[in-house]
Amino acid sequence: MLQSGNQSNSQKFSSTQLSYTPSMASAPVEQATIGRSVVIKGEVSGAEPLYIDGRIEGSITFVDHRVTIGRNGSVAANITAREVVIMGTVKGNIQCTDRLDIRGEGTLTGDVVTQRISVEDGAVMKGSVQVRAAEQKNAKPQAQVPAPAQAPLVKEVAQPEPPKAAAATAGR
Repeated sequence: MLQSGNQSNSQKFSSTQLSYTPSMASAPVEQATIGRSVVIKGEVSGAEPLYIDGRIEGSITFVDHRVTIGRNGSVAANITAREVVIMGTVKGNIQCTDRLDIRGEGTLTGDVVTQRISVEDGAVMKGSVQVRAAEQKNAKPQAQVPAPAQAPLVKEVAQPEPPKAAAATAGR
């Protein structure tokens, strides 16, 4: 009786574990992690979020994802990503397609090109910042404005053409 009780408990545990595992797998966001003791020299790229708690020297390219530099992280590299969060130290240029977030304990030395930026109190930043969101939005309407201005030029070109057609008809 004791064994059959254990079997039913193990069966319950197995069924509970099976139903629990899929919900656990879908809940957290998967990300690559570079631990404290890891040092990478060269190009790092990927197609998932990256968390850096170690050291990277070279270049980091995660175009469609977030790169997070943890409190223990140290990066001497240019970073290209959708979003960058700095809690550690970064020496290099950053290019974000969405947002740069420098937390209070973060340090950045380098130039930034981004659409949005957030710098908390206590953060250290040295370099230039280009915010491109306003420029891109203004550039699109400006491209449409010159088109109507060129329309009168087309009319002026069209006016000399009828006399040419009349001259060609008169010559026949």
